[in-house]
Amino acid sequence: MRYDFGDVITAMITPFNEDLSIDYPALEKLVNHLLNTGSDAILVAGTTGETPTLSHEEEYEIFKFVKKVVNGRVKLIMGAGSNSTETAVNSSIKAKELGADAILTVVPYYNKPSQKGMYEHFSAIAKSVDLPIILYNIPGRTGVNMQPVTIAKLAKEFKNIVAVKQSNSDLDLISDIKSMCPDDFAVYSGDDSLTLPMMSLGASGVISVASHIAGKDLKDMVSAFKSGNNKEALKKHIYLYPLFRKLFMAPNPVPVKAALAHFGLIKEYVRKPLVTLDEEEKKELYTVLNNYSI
Repeated sequence: MRYDFGDVITAMITPFNEDLSIDYPALEKLVNHLLNTGSDAILVAGTTGETPTLSHEEEYEIFKFVKKVVNGRVKLIMGAGSNSTETAVNSSIKAKELGADAILTVVPYYNKPSQKGMYEHFSAIAKSVDLPIILYNIPGRTGVNMQPVTIAKLAKEFKNIVAVKQSNSDLDLISDIKSMCPDDFAVYSGDDSLTLPMMSLGASGVISVASHIAGKDLKDMVSAFKSGNNKEALKKHIYLYPLFRKLFMAPNPVPVKAALAHFGLIKEYVRKPLVTLDEEEKKELYTVLNNYSI
């Protein structure tokens, strides 16, 4: 690979206090938990971190805090996406200044750019910084799908565009990406439940939400597959599958925050327009969580 982020990258949540300020003691506890349970890298200020309701200043302060806690133990990736190319470029430059090891940058959302518009958007970002860049394709949130031919064009023209986080259930697209892109260009699953199927088609690992709860098991699943123990990898996938499903029973990161609160790591507060699970939803989630320990 052009750049190795490891097998499991955690897209980290942002813990809040009751007044919805950043809960930094819980954040420190969470970072150390992730480092102790299999995360090879941490993504700060991604969508799972509730960036739609974080200010840029809060994102920068969170990153600086996490970087201090991590102290070089794993790679840190910073979310630097926007549906404004200028804002995405400026965020990417700021990520470089803050010492990020790489950035994740999403397909522009809401304004639905054409494939040419996506190419121009990511080209501008790639030209603005020399950091490794992970493209983020998530049509369920952006309203548009970045086609494999566009991903391949970017991967071939820009050496610092090193990977794509693919959150699309159409697995044929993984085959297209792998066949069109350079051999050293990496694909990461953006959906925990699709990690094993995507790896069978050449994906390198996962940018995960479930790793907050079951990082060791997820890491074991990926490692088993890479070592050729497909039977064990499938066994781990089947074990984790109920968790994968329940962590998306409501908009992310609401369920994973409820799960982390259930295990005593954080408080479950989210910023509006997200709302916490109701009591019936919590009972449903906890029934599944009882099969796991963190």
